[in-house]
Amino acid sequence: MQRAKEVIQQVKRIEISTKQQVEGLITGNYHSVFKGQGIDFSEIREYRAGDDVRAIDWKVTARFNRPFIKEFVEERDLRVYFAMDMSASGSFGSNITKKQKAIDIAASLMFAAMENNDNVGLFIFTEGIEKYIPARKGRKHVLKLLSTLISYEPVAKRTDIMNSMEAIAMLLKRRSIVFVISDFCSDDFSKPLKVMKNRHDIVALRVTDRREHELPDVGFIELEDEETGEQLLVDTSNEDFRMRYAELVMEHNESLQKLFRKMKIDKVDLFTDEPYEIALKKFFRTRKVRR
Repeated sequence: MQRAKEVIQQVKRIEISTKQQVEGLITGNYHSVFKGQGIDFSEIREYRAGDDVRAIDWKVTARFNRPFIKEFVEERDLRVYFAMDMSASGSFGSNITKKQKAIDIAASLMFAAMENNDNVGLFIFTEGIEKYIPARKGRKHVLKLLSTLISYEPVAKRTDIMNSMEAIAMLLKRRSIVFVISDFCSDDFSKPLKVMKNRHDIVALRVTDRREHELPDVGFIELEDEETGEQLLVDTSNEDFRMRYAELVMEHNESLQKLFRKMKIDKVDLFTDEPYEIALKKFFRTRKVRR
């Protein structure tokens, strides 16, 4: 009972704290970026002067001996899914954990989608899909998703993005917008993301902490891999060690950047110690210009 009250209080806090960010995202062109991302078949009608000849239905044209075209309409009823990485590495963070930051980010985008009258759904994954809530409309449904995110206790600790994305691709039959929220510390996952990209609009939101990118000079510290439990004693006062660590992180970051660029998937880098709305608004502006 006490836990349920705490969850409700957290949901209310998030809804209140994200209100301003949601208004900013909407005025920052969420509508124009994600409205009408897909098209649905409407009807077959006779060809009229000025119609795109590429839309001609040749089978119908041959049957009636005069040109007909397939007509499509912009898809208004959008489905927006949030694929949340709930592996153990999300518990890391300086002042706020990556998991909490990810929930705040997801909440803002969920409410923005709600204001856009979109259907919103959720996937929670670790080594695979642990929770799936199909997309629906309405504030009550969004609050249910947030309550699930806050209260959920994952079964596994490790991350397997490849396996998780393959499962999501199997579940999503209709075209959707999928925000994948993770630190993307996982083995190669390019193949399933590439497959999903052909059918869905994928946006990668990478949430990390500054201390993961650069070690401070604080002497001997014990590092622990949250997902494997492996512990390692290191001397951070060793300049060569700190430089090598920074180089490895940079190589990993560049590798991820190249991967997403090659797949033509938008990636937004978000840090636990920075206001996330700045990076998201920049992403929306850039995407609007590109469209």
